[in-house]
Amino acid sequence: MLYSVQIALLTPFMFVVLYILVNYFVKGEKSVCIVVLGDIGRSPRMQYHALSLSRSGFYVNIVGYGGSIPHKQIRENESIEINAISEAPQFFKYFPGPLGYIFRALWLFLTVFFTLMLLPKSRFYFLQNPPTIPTFPVVWLVCLLRGSQMIIDWHNYGFTILALKLGAHNPLVSISHRVEKVFGRQAVANICVTNAMKEDLAHNWNIRATTVYDRPPDIFKTTPLSEQHQLFCRLAQQYPVFSASSGADDSTLFTHRDGKGDVTKLKDRPVLLVSSTSWTEDEDFGLLLDALENYETNAADSSSKILCVITGKGPQKEMYQEKINRLQWQKVQFCLPWLTAEDYPLLLGSADVGVCLHKSSSGLDLPMKVVDMFGCGLPVCAVRYDCIEELVKPGINGLLFDDSQQLAQQLQELVGEFPDKTSKLKTFRENLKKFQAVRWQEQWTEKVLPLFCGVESCSQ
Repeated sequence: MLYSVQIALLTPFMFVVLYILVNYFVKGEKSVCIVVLGDIGRSPRMQYHALSLSRSGFYVNIVGYGGSIPHKQIRENESIEINAISEAPQFFKYFPGPLGYIFRALWLFLTVFFTLMLLPKSRFYFLQNPPTIPTFPVVWLVCLLRGSQMIIDWHNYGFTILALKLGAHNPLVSISHRVEKVFGRQAVANICVTNAMKEDLAHNWNIRATTVYDRPPDIFKTTPLSEQHQLFCRLAQQYPVFSASSGADDSTLFTHRDGKGDVTKLKDRPVLLVSSTSWTEDEDFGLLLDALENYETNAADSSSKILCVITGKGPQKEMYQEKINRLQWQKVQFCLPWLTAEDYPLLLGSADVGVCLHKSSSGLDLPMKVVDMFGCGLPVCAVRYDCIEELVKPGINGLLFDDSQQLAQQLQELVGEFPDKTSKLKTFRENLKKFQAVRWQEQWTEKVLPLFCGVESCSQ
């Protein structure tokens, strides 16, 4: 009887071991596993990588958190498989001192390790950084055990983001920095998002990387007027602020459809200002709120009204939502929707001006939200920091600001007499056509595909 019980207990373990051993010998020459220790649906750059890899003949596994719904092109692609993992339990945050971070990292290490080992072997494991811990060590270990190769896409530095929460002198920040530097050198190839980061990696980390700027895919473009109307009608069903004041079914706050089916923009429509934020420490929404308060306070009777639409999810959203709910302004209204991956580019392509609140923790990365806005031909006002001018050219395709007062002045200059006096916005839009001409796939094929193919040929 005891022998039978032992066999029953060992059978699942033996099955797992056998499965891992079998998969170890599966070459997976045309397979890539993308590791995103974040919400897959909110990781657009890695989704773009997955689509580009699948178009080049690779089978792609994506490992990351669930939550937001990935783009339809990802969900319906037979060459891409999404493997959602659970985040670490919330009770870890109640542990004293650094114990919460340590136990959370151990939990995620084991979760990611067994997930990757139970999936079919991939030739390449392609990871997004940050976060660094436990992503770097666990992917390095899996590559060692399975004879695979690691490639890193450096979006930023993990230790600088951790320093925002814990302080630059916290021991965990030093450990993160060391882990990032040591394991980052184990990758067979590296790409990064700016030339400034490329130089920093080479000078301070002895890591050679290829700069691959974020570029918009084809879905980010100016939205045709008829599709704008359809979008506003959909939004009006969930967010009444988009509804026409008259309550007519054929009109929204911005557009009107006549009896012949033709759509026109309303002459007295407000400015549609759009910003996207993760509601975290490196994006100070208070800057925009203070700027709009300044605009409201100093607005003349003739000043344009503004509908400020803020998309995104994050820890500080509820706090700011409560502040906004208490406001009673005449010139400015707010809407904080959560949009589908399909509706987000339509909104950007329908907007009049964008605002970017991203403050880089390292001063070496660029905000992808601006790339998306530029892809839609949308001029942007962005927070000034080191290397942002690699993307936003002041006075050419947008403006940079240092504080809320300067942002308020820029908004008054750009849209204060909207829609009549918008010559600067029109100039910015015209200048953005050159940016719009270069898309993600072209750059990816030139700079990223060779890292996965080497001297081999890849199908396009």
